[in-house]
Amino acid sequence: MTPKAVIFDIGNVLIEWQPERFFDAEIGTENRRALFATIDLHAMNDRVDRGENFSAVLAETAAKHPERQAELKIWHDRWLDIASPAIDHSVRLMAALKQREVPVFSLTNFGIETYALAATSYHFLRAFDLDFISGHMGVIKPDTRIYEMVEEGSGLSGDSLLFTDDRAENIAAAAARGWQTHLFEGSQGWADRLVAAGLLTQEEAQ
Repeated sequence: MTPKAVIFDIGNVLIEWQPERFFDAEIGTENRRALFATIDLHAMNDRVDRGENFSAVLAETAAKHPERQAELKIWHDRWLDIASPAIDHSVRLMAALKQREVPVFSLTNFGIETYALAATSYHFLRAFDLDFISGHMGVIKPDTRIYEMVEEGSGLSGDSLLFTDDRAENIAAAAARGWQTHLFEGSQGWADRLVAAGLLTQEEAQ
């Protein structure tokens, strides 16, 4: 069936999120590897995405790893530089769907403070019809509960929803609930899927 709403993940779908790439450029690949081997920065980020305070989590981590305070300060102070750039084609696809009056939701693992910060630079983050932001929800993908909360909040379920995400485990969890899904591997593939679903024309999906 033609989806009644389209759901976007944000990291690596609408905004690039490649902390390793950023730190390779800032401190060198060898030092970055040592940093990520010493501190599980992705687990640290998951705490923020579950709703813990961004600055407090960074301060706690820095206190445990004083030898890495400089790098953790970069993570804190230059977070917007890490979460960049926008994926322009995906942003255009979101705008095209809204122009067609197709409801567009977010479903993202994102912290409360970091999402507010990102929205100061990426204004399209305030354009969703419904926001499902893990920090506010207290649960992250691919936990089944976050998908249930989307269904409860939107009043939609099953194949009335079309969801794209760059992580296979998040897609699998959505597919298990009967959602239509697309594993995001590039904006052109996503554009093609939206055209195939009958939501956009080829011209609109450029």
